Amino acid sequence: RLRDDASVGARVRDILIAGVSTRRYAAVLPEAAGTVGVSKSSVSRRFIEASAAQLAALNERSLADLSVLVIYIDGIVVSGHHIIAAVGVDEAGDKHLLGLAPGASENAQVVKDLLRGMIARGLDASLSYLFVIDGGAALRSAIDEMFGQRAHVQRCRTHKLRNVLERLPKTEAAQTKAVMMAAYKLAPKEGIAKMKKQAQWLEREHPDAAASLLEGLHETFTVNALGLPPTLMRCLCTTNIIENPNGIVRRTSRRVTRYRDANMALRWSAAGFLEAEKSFRKIQGIKDLWILKAELKRPDKQVHVDQPRKAA
Repeated sequence: RLRDDASVGARVRDILIAGVSTRRYAAVLPEAAGTVGVSKSSVSRRFIEASAAQLAALNERSLADLSVLVIYIDGIVVSGHHIIAAVGVDEAGDKHLLGLAPGASENAQVVKDLLRGMIARGLDASLSYLFVIDGGAALRSAIDEMFGQRAHVQRCRTHKLRNVLERLPKTEAAQTKAVMMAAYKLAPKEGIAKMKKQAQWLEREHPDAAASLLEGLHETFTVNALGLPPTLMRCLCTTNIIENPNGIVRRTSRRVTRYRDANMALRWSAAGFLEAEKSFRKIQGIKDLWILKAELKRPDKQVHVDQPRKAA
């Protein structure tokens, strides 16, 4: 059955993702399984086949019926191999894994290929979207090329805070963090002015921190400019929605001691992300998603209602 039944291969995949080593796989089978010989290599081959099929199915999913409003794009590094993930949020507040691609977000062509594949699978490129990204220049240029003025880009505030604060001593980092967090609660004009004033204060002693603070500053206030309420802004101003599945990817792949190539890292990443997708919940502030829909000028006819899920 392990050799001939594809469903058994899928079960092998699920068990390995749950953390069982290929070397100990026989321990989770009935005693009778010992008589047929469940070797490490057999289990590994079945996992490779099942995870490859799973990855192909993910990147062939139709997106035509999803009324996506928000697209999060971020990367993860698996044993030195870069993987880019895209997660969407629809009008009902449900999250969907849109695709994975091998490569870094600093590679514009990789990002364009990922976006182009999503469009080919039904993502409507004529509509406006809110993109939440980590801020890479190549990633930003790829979104511009594929969506132009229809893309409203929000730079991840978590990444921005990290990039600024790691360039400062602890005492000044705490003060700067307080200023930045307060500024993010203001209207765009006032918040940006407050940030620029803080950058001027940092310029003399910490010019690198000041430069990091000012880089892409306006796009850290996109959600403010869209007039979104705080309940909704909280989950739309960072890429944490992807960061959380990233943790599951790291946990499910921690038993792998050696990745042979980028394709192996991509297969394990897909398995981890799809495992995380099983527990995806609705985003916070779903009652206010109509405000974002209105700002994006979406037609009322495009409605997607998924099965009810608890709000995260």
